[in-house]
Amino acid sequence: MDSNVNVKVKVKRWQDWVNLLLGAWLVISPWVMTYPADNPAAIWNACLVGLGILVFSIYAVYLPKIWEEGINIVLGLWMVISPWVLAYAMFLDLRANAVLVGIVVAALALWAMMRDKDFEKWRHDRHAQSQ
Repeated sequence: MDSNVNVKVKVKRWQDWVNLLLGAWLVISPWVMTYPADNPAAIWNACLVGLGILVFSIYAVYLPKIWEEGINIVLGLWMVISPWVLAYAMFLDLRANAVLVGIVVAALALWAMMRDKDFEKWRHDRHAQSQ
């Protein structure tokens, strides 16, 4: 095997790279933003949801499929409502972080999904069948 062979990753959807960074940010945000120790649910939520976004974004970068965008939309929407569900909405900076990151993750995943040629074909075919 030739050691001079370069493997290039074709960037199909830049949105996946941004979501990858946002997922990494969520994982480290409890320590950077000093989440309150008396609300471990907020810490676990940021870490686990961030890890999920990170993993599915990495998958989307290398093997783009439409289903991982759907999962990131769900994870993003969860982040938007999680401050109220997990009772940390009274911390304005943590709430703003969760809501903003959640909105951006969901919007970018939706954007990537709508620009996906396979999804567009499926949507077009489904619309044609219903007529």
